[in-house]
Amino acid sequence: MEADEPIIDESELRLVRKAKLDALRADGNAFPNDFRRSDKAEALQSLYAGVSKEMLADKAQVASVAGRVLLKRVMGKASFLTIQDGSGRIQLYVTLKALGEQAYEAFKSFDIGDIVGAHGTVMKTNKGELSIAVEQLRLLTKSLRPLPEKHKGLTDTEIRYRQRYLDLMVNEQSRSVFLRRSKIVDQIRRFFTDRDFIEVETPMMQTTPGGATAQPFVTHYNALATDMYLRVAPELNLKRLVVGGFEQVFEINRNFRNEGVSTKHSPEFTMLEFYWAYADYHDLMDLTEALFRQIAEQVLGSLSFEYQGRRIDFEAPFARMTMAEAIAHYVPEIKPQDLDELQVATQIAQQHGIEVAGSWGLGKIHLALFEALVEDRIEQPVYITQHPIEVSPLARRNDHNPELTDRFELFIMGKEIANGFSELNDAEDQAARFRAQVAARESGDDEAMHYDDDYITALEYGLPPTAGEGIGIDRLVMLLTDSASIRDVILFPHMRSKSS
Repeated sequence: MEADEPIIDESELRLVRKAKLDALRADGNAFPNDFRRSDKAEALQSLYAGVSKEMLADKAQVASVAGRVLLKRVMGKASFLTIQDGSGRIQLYVTLKALGEQAYEAFKSFDIGDIVGAHGTVMKTNKGELSIAVEQLRLLTKSLRPLPEKHKGLTDTEIRYRQRYLDLMVNEQSRSVFLRRSKIVDQIRRFFTDRDFIEVETPMMQTTPGGATAQPFVTHYNALATDMYLRVAPELNLKRLVVGGFEQVFEINRNFRNEGVSTKHSPEFTMLEFYWAYADYHDLMDLTEALFRQIAEQVLGSLSFEYQGRRIDFEAPFARMTMAEAIAHYVPEIKPQDLDELQVATQIAQQHGIEVAGSWGLGKIHLALFEALVEDRIEQPVYITQHPIEVSPLARRNDHNPELTDRFELFIMGKEIANGFSELNDAEDQAARFRAQVAARESGDDEAMHYDDDYITALEYGLPPTAGEGIGIDRLVMLLTDSASIRDVILFPHMRSKSS
């Protein structure tokens, strides 16, 4: 039995494998590309799951499969390989009688990690395991590096992130996460196209960063001899499209924010943003619930699921409360009236370890209190509404309280999943808010927005009453795959260089 390679130094294993590759080169084409696969492992497993060994023998069904060798058991004149393709695993039954002496000897030199192609007859073993009785077996790619030991797997988190290809080879859980991510994005596209939204693409580089309060990455465009910014959000360009007559648009793409890294934050991340003319933020909340329910039903098969040991329910209506109500609800010692006075609110914030800048108004203090004291306490889906205008420079003023906005953020399990609002379409009000943002930048706020003169021009042509929203795809995938870190759901997360 040769299930695992001998425990010897990895560099020695590589030398042995390199010698095998050199021998293959000497014999001819070491990397053939003329093998054609007709079947995948998962499809075969599904097709023949209920077929008996005897019925399969009568069918004499042939199949051609290919994949990476994960397990090898050599037992005299009859041996087994387990290979893995992009869909799953299947066993190969390899015999001296079927292959002949020369091919069987060549097979015995195969290593774990090699990629092979096999043609033969579908069968089941005495234990009922679906297998291919191999008639032709070819080495397609020689692996020069050994895979992690079978029983230890790949558990080093840093290696998993730096060498995602290795992680995907050996960790079924990682493969399932990214397959599910693909299905989630597919459902999002179906949901919006079924509702007559059109998908668009807007620039990743901008001359003026905007659409979110965040510090941008700066690059240089040689041909234009000018600095450019990687976009922090596509919002302003998408609203320009609504001005132009595209009344329902969405985009799924990357955003870049030059900020810290955490289990919830990545400087490069994927966002869904969509804009809907003649709708308001209440319509967005209803639409978002419908979207999340469709995704859960189609991808998970259930509206209730577990995340990090806690059960999340998408079936019940999502709760809605204002930011002030949320602070009072989750931190009962803070009374609603305490949040109305700047001096009192400042003292409360400082008592909770929040450093309050002299330039802060009540709005920023409310947000800081919410982020510090409330966010992490939220488990079930909650819309936090009516954000202060001070921290919502692109959102429409609330009709009943002009110091607040028609805005919400959706929180689930302590994570902000979505941010939406009725859009500010008053060009003069927007210009004034841009000027306030510029003043904040000049006072040292690196995340404050720039003044976008062309966007003001667009608004002056007339933006219809519109609502828009951004949903963090990575955080949504975290929830729906029970992943603790955002890096677990990004194929190639950014890492500090090894040299540093």
